[in-house]
Amino acid sequence: MPDPLSRTHAEALDVADVLAGFRDRFVIDDPALIYLDGNSLGRLSKATEARLIEVIRSEWGRDLVRHWDDWLPLPGVIGDRLGYALLGAASGQVVVGDSTTVNLYKGASAALDARPDRRVVVTDSENFPTDRYVLEGLVQQRGLTLRDVKADPVEGLAADEVAAALDDDVALVSISHVSYASGAIADMDAITTATHAAGALVMWDLCHSIGSVPVALDQSKVDLAVGCTYKYVNAGPGAPAFIYVSVGKQAELRQPIWGWFAQRNQFQMDPWYDPEPGIGQYLVGTPSAIGLVGVDEGVKLLTEAGIDRLRAKGVALTSLLVDLHDAWLAPLGFQLGSPRDPSRRGSHVALRHPDAEQLCAALIEHGVVPDFRTPDRVRFGPAPITTRFVDVWDGMDCLRGLAQ
Repeated sequence: MPDPLSRTHAEALDVADVLAGFRDRFVIDDPALIYLDGNSLGRLSKATEARLIEVIRSEWGRDLVRHWDDWLPLPGVIGDRLGYALLGAASGQVVVGDSTTVNLYKGASAALDARPDRRVVVTDSENFPTDRYVLEGLVQQRGLTLRDVKADPVEGLAADEVAAALDDDVALVSISHVSYASGAIADMDAITTATHAAGALVMWDLCHSIGSVPVALDQSKVDLAVGCTYKYVNAGPGAPAFIYVSVGKQAELRQPIWGWFAQRNQFQMDPWYDPEPGIGQYLVGTPSAIGLVGVDEGVKLLTEAGIDRLRAKGVALTSLLVDLHDAWLAPLGFQLGSPRDPSRRGSHVALRHPDAEQLCAALIEHGVVPDFRTPDRVRFGPAPITTRFVDVWDGMDCLRGLAQ
């Protein structure tokens, strides 16, 4: 047996990797580049590249407006595929469009309108900034209160801490499933159950979950969820986000941006708003056909790979990274900034060091791409569908050399 900290061991893990062949289906122009930032932007797949060329040259370039009949259904069609494969959501509950921020605003506004006698929104201290900004804006506009639950910067948000913050004045709980900073996974079932017991609605941000961590929105009885597609789904920079609204809440929750693409019988051009009765009312404006096909191809690849196999490899990649940190980097002044228990950790790992920003810049100069998150975190996001175990080994070896 090779030393588990040796490169030979990493090579053996790659040989045994059942997902190894997927890497060849992505555009990798610089094989020497060690890309460990899949939690910020996924790689471009060859299928997406070909599909985009087809859309641009043929569907847009040749067909022009005549292709709208094929483009218009895409937000719902792709939403159903995404929901089924990656979110544990039955059809008719997910649409793809707009950004995560806009979808968060739509969902939070609808939830607050549905609980007009309640005055509190609950979030956590470690939630992603855009989530907090949207919620802060809404409570300021409405004269409500934003209640912060203290989250541990490494271990994340505890379900019992959320439960303790709930009372009959809470309208909405809005938190992230996987922490953007530490990768800590929140207990979706326990927090959703506690929220409903208090009579409130819950909205989950799945940006760092989708495509890397299994999610079961229907089974967990989630009300609302949002997330992006340009990370582990590999849909491309600025690709459209998604919103999930459970079928049981669609009649109750009415989103606030009344746009033409949510209108029932859209092309009758009625002067008064009459929204679609289902998930279609969460559309707003003209869908991005070019962006949507990137989502579609990404979902197809992840569906083929299988979310359970992606999760298993993500656990193995991040566990190797943690082991190398403990052996090589902890003696050099690093601290693990993510949960040690792999079942509580998403597919990225944060390493904490006083010189994290400078070390991150130096890694990039040496052909290793992670990212920096203030104040002291170097984040490594090995995407299971494209990252090799030797990439993790080589990246950590480079960091070890720079830190010595």
